[in-house]
Amino acid sequence: MRNLINFLLKYNYWFLFIILEVASFVLLFRFNRYQQSSYFTSANTVVGAVYEVSGGISSYFHLKSVNEDLLDRNMLLEQQITNLEKALKERQVDSVTVSSIRQMPQNDYQLFKAHVIKNSLTQPDNYITLDKGSSSGIRPEMGVVDGNGIVGIVYETSPSYSVVISVLNSKSNISCKIIGSDYFGYLKWEHGDSRYAYLKDLPRHAEFNLGDTVVTSGFSTVFPEGIMVGTVDDMADSNDGLSYLLKIKLATDFGKLSDVRVVARNGQEEQMKLENKATKQ
Repeated sequence: MRNLINFLLKYNYWFLFIILEVASFVLLFRFNRYQQSSYFTSANTVVGAVYEVSGGISSYFHLKSVNEDLLDRNMLLEQQITNLEKALKERQVDSVTVSSIRQMPQNDYQLFKAHVIKNSLTQPDNYITLDKGSSSGIRPEMGVVDGNGIVGIVYETSPSYSVVISVLNSKSNISCKIIGSDYFGYLKWEHGDSRYAYLKDLPRHAEFNLGDTVVTSGFSTVFPEGIMVGTVDDMADSNDGLSYLLKIKLATDFGKLSDVRVVARNGQEEQMKLENKATKQ
């Protein structure tokens, strides 16, 4: 207590000066309109700058949830586009019918959110590990996509984790087609550049152009029709000369994989059992 008193006595002139200064500013800004206006203008500028910085920081930390919402929305839009293409191809429809098709419920598949916790790009057989497993409803033979396109197929699961055969894997073999065409082939990665794969066994009479979009064909139990794969970057003849070999620039950037969705097609297990039974006979 004595030290506090000594301190106040020692610097009493400074404390008196600060008190008088504060009182002077209060009187100045309270009873003079010009100074009062200047004060509020400056204060608003400072507060606005603080709010702008805090808002930017808050937006940054919410980017993860925003990206997840966009990923779900992309999947929904892709399926709606596929529904529209099917309907328009089958018959001529008016705008009312088109609007009704866009509102069709997506009952043919389910989506499970997952996050990539391990990934590889440079091996002949690359695998991806997800942070969700069988306890979250994920099982082998489900397709995996991100916001840009296909990622791979679930290979093994445990209660909490899943291992995915990446598109960048020699075992990967996904049925694909050029959008607007019924001709299909299968996507195969050749060990090398992670940005490209090859569409093989496309018939010689199929029509396409460089830059055309390649999507999943739907001729499997894994991926629905119309999921983005990539674009035609180059073409050549196959070794036997009976089909095309197309170089595909993949839509998915496998070096930046983070949030993905696992696609579960309703009726997948039933279809797989029937097909397996038929092949064993």
